[in-house]
Amino acid sequence: MENRDMVLEIPYGTRDFLPREAAGKRAIEAAIAEEFNLWGYDEIVTPTVEFLDTLTMGNGSNLEPHMFKLFDKNNRTMALRYEMTTPIARVAASRMKEDKLPLKLSYISSVFRYEQAQTGRQCEFHQAGVELLGSDKATADAEIIALAISALKKTGLNDFIICLGQVDFINGLMKQCGLSAKEMGNIRAAIENRDLVGLNNIADKADISEDAKKMVKEIPLLHGNREILKKAYSMVNNEQSRKALDNLSEICNLLEAYGVSDYITFDLGVIRDFSYYTGMVFEAYTPGLGYPLCGGGRYDNMLTDFGTDMSATGFAFGIERVMLALERHGLKAPQTQRDVYVAFAPGKEPEAIKAVQKLRAAGEACEMAMGPSTEQDAEEYRAGKGYQQLIFVK
Repeated sequence: MENRDMVLEIPYGTRDFLPREAAGKRAIEAAIAEEFNLWGYDEIVTPTVEFLDTLTMGNGSNLEPHMFKLFDKNNRTMALRYEMTTPIARVAASRMKEDKLPLKLSYISSVFRYEQAQTGRQCEFHQAGVELLGSDKATADAEIIALAISALKKTGLNDFIICLGQVDFINGLMKQCGLSAKEMGNIRAAIENRDLVGLNNIADKADISEDAKKMVKEIPLLHGNREILKKAYSMVNNEQSRKALDNLSEICNLLEAYGVSDYITFDLGVIRDFSYYTGMVFEAYTPGLGYPLCGGGRYDNMLTDFGTDMSATGFAFGIERVMLALERHGLKAPQTQRDVYVAFAPGKEPEAIKAVQKLRAAGEACEMAMGPSTEQDAEEYRAGKGYQQLIFVK
């Protein structure tokens, strides 16, 4: 490859946002950030690079192959952040443990995962999310879900559904069936990957009763309205699973009070792709997109790994996925402000500068021409750039 070609390329799994794309991305982020602020969440910013031991805390070594790693001058292993929950847990446990609870934190950041690039997901991508730390109540989980719905609507999306599950339901059911720890891990992986064939094979080979095998195979099929909770309740006889279903019912009652229950469906096969979840989990889906727009849940043990006992719940959006969903639905992203284009005839530069400065002082978003033009050419430029008004100084 010639050196010039290499200079013009970008690394695998990264992308450029051209001006219109960047403006749409920024407008979406601004709409989400405003909603987070309205709900009382304070923005937090953490380093792009963390120590590897920090980022793998509570997740084990399964994440490490997907991380971009590097070394500092003291030969300590570091990595680009894989997601935002772990860095925020570190900050909360180390620098905010004396703050009044609950902590309500938000972020809009880039994260990095070395994996197969696909539509809506690159090796570098952007997330917006919140973490609610210090409350183990169903009200905290309901707020998180209601905020996710509200923020999605602020981006312009309305056609989506929240799939709500509970990891303790699955964990309790597997223990009730008498599965080994290895079999449980394999089943979790199959459910996470929506691998029904693999799940059925694991269940068939397990040394458990036929009724238990049937129960395991039914996990991914337990989705629907509140009636599915009743069906699931009748399937299990262990306290862990039944408490999980009671928790989902309580959360749903609170979401009805928020007026967002129409967006909710239960999916007891939702397990998420991180091992740190301990309770409620959810994912948001929209037609035309085969992967979630956002997801999250409760993770009560992570901060304990950092030395602070603190309950936690939260979620994250994929910004690129929201942009793609808007495009596929034929919807416009929230628009950046473009008010006035100021152009001028020859010799009228000083007057044009005074005009544009006055408009900017009044809060108008303005662009001034870099040279004289005709009024017709100025109008064509205004229309092409999307400005609402043309002021031509002559």
